[in-house]
Amino acid sequence: MTRNTQTKSRISKRRRRTGIIAGIAAILFMVVVCGSAVTSTFGWVFGSIFSGQDAEDAEVVFAPWNADSADLTVAVSPVMAPVLQEIANRFNSQDMRTPDGKRMSVATVTLAPDLMVEAALGSPSFQAIAPDSSLWLEELEQEWATGLAPSESPIPIGQSRISNPTRFAVSPIVIAAWESVARDLGWPDAPVGWEVIQAKAVDDAEFKWNHAGTNTASGLLATLAEFYAGAGLTRGLTEEAATAADTLAYVQDVEATIRFYGEGEEVILERLAAEGRAFLDAFVAQERVVIDWNRNQSGERLVAIYPAEGTLWTDHPIALLELGAGQAPSDEIAVTDNQRLTFAAFTEFLLANESQQHLLSSGYRPADMQIALDAPGSPFADTTAVDWRQPQTTLQMPGAAVIDVVRNAWYFTKRRTNVYLVVDTSGSMSGEKMTRMREALTAYVAQVLGDRDQIGVVEFAGGVKSFTPLRVMDDANRQDTLGVVDQMEPYGGTALIDAAYLAVEDLQAMNDGEAINAVVLMTDGVENSSYYGLRDLERLIGDNLTNPVIIFTIGFGSDVDAGMLEEMARIGGGQYRFTDEANIEELYRIISTYF
Repeated sequence: MTRNTQTKSRISKRRRRTGIIAGIAAILFMVVVCGSAVTSTFGWVFGSIFSGQDAEDAEVVFAPWNADSADLTVAVSPVMAPVLQEIANRFNSQDMRTPDGKRMSVATVTLAPDLMVEAALGSPSFQAIAPDSSLWLEELEQEWATGLAPSESPIPIGQSRISNPTRFAVSPIVIAAWESVARDLGWPDAPVGWEVIQAKAVDDAEFKWNHAGTNTASGLLATLAEFYAGAGLTRGLTEEAATAADTLAYVQDVEATIRFYGEGEEVILERLAAEGRAFLDAFVAQERVVIDWNRNQSGERLVAIYPAEGTLWTDHPIALLELGAGQAPSDEIAVTDNQRLTFAAFTEFLLANESQQHLLSSGYRPADMQIALDAPGSPFADTTAVDWRQPQTTLQMPGAAVIDVVRNAWYFTKRRTNVYLVVDTSGSMSGEKMTRMREALTAYVAQVLGDRDQIGVVEFAGGVKSFTPLRVMDDANRQDTLGVVDQMEPYGGTALIDAAYLAVEDLQAMNDGEAINAVVLMTDGVENSSYYGLRDLERLIGDNLTNPVIIFTIGFGSDVDAGMLEEMARIGGGQYRFTDEANIEELYRIISTYF
């Protein structure tokens, strides 16, 4: 078995673990709806989180290095990336050398943590990782140990994928809110937590809040905090407690008020800078995000609400991707002795006072607890937007098995979704475009689990060519939907506004206010056949604000009318994104995180 084949085998198995089997899904659904007992048996331009490569291709990219190389490349989470690169530049300016005279050098590459893990399962072009939470290190080790059957695995038993994990900064997870919103919630005089947020969202239909999906640290840690709150615990969360009927009902009540999910904080901040209060009232983020926003943006400030029920922390580790010569199953991932020396020197530099002070000035809490957070010049001094004395209650990080259960249970307690895939199959979509589009839609449909979320398909060219109404993705409907995708053929003009109008109209007619209602429209061309115009679409959406429909638009290829797609996404409160044949499947994967 080749290394690339092994990598794809690992990735395939990893993606199948995204959710739990339909039987468990049914049990969890019964727990929430029926109160049954259960045991522990189971737009805007996106940020740099998107690497510009197809995810599966990105995982096996390999840039070889010499056997005596002292160059270290570190994959870093998006929010931390600029700060770590600044520290790396200072490290490089020292011109440190290995005993054999090689110059030690550190470079960084920005990558979302979930993609970081997938890449590290193969032959990545980096030798170290710095995700925002140790959760990702634990997941990598677990995947590395179990990704292949023993008979297939070339890895020595007991061999770890990482070594020397070192925490160099921390930041608690908070609810970031505009100050006026926070005061309306009772801040700073009264404790504010998940129940207060949930009650506000129920009472005020215009209140918009968000936490990212569990493929991000902030989203997963916030979800764990919700499960802790639902169980009435601050430590010792067990599988039984996490799947108890009352816990799941509590989490479902909170999640039902989410406006949408999505990616990490950097994408939220981009849209917040562009749209301000019109975008979100509150969102889950690292404390550092609040500090950075207030430092760089004018107008109303953000404040950090530390959830009254307790919160968890991002702990920002850095770790070497272990396996040296003679240990690695392939020379492609063998770390050199000099790279080990560079990693050790850089880690020491990260923990030195100068770097720790730089992390503090950037809004992180340093790992060195001897550094006073309220000292003159500290971003925690002389401000009420953040409070270095908080959080008063720190939740205990549960074990890996409990985290897996929470991730799986969350899928069936999060807000339901109704999504129309609106697909351009005009004549210009022939050839490779149609092939890649079919692959992307197939992957999107395949990742929808259980029997709660609904997908519909509108195929259009000069008019609507086929209309498949919304339906849950059970096995029969999934296969039928995939059959619809397989039968798509490219011909005709481009009536994209009419197709979007039909999808929005049908979602509004359903009047399903408990679900996230969305349209994901893909086109490679220019509008030339619609009866309706953009203002008609805007009126349609504006006439039913109590049942909002989010519109995501995808420009596929070089001939798209980006201005129209951006305006359509603005009307629908969603996002526009440009892609090409190589990236479209990864783009659909990212968009799926919003639901």
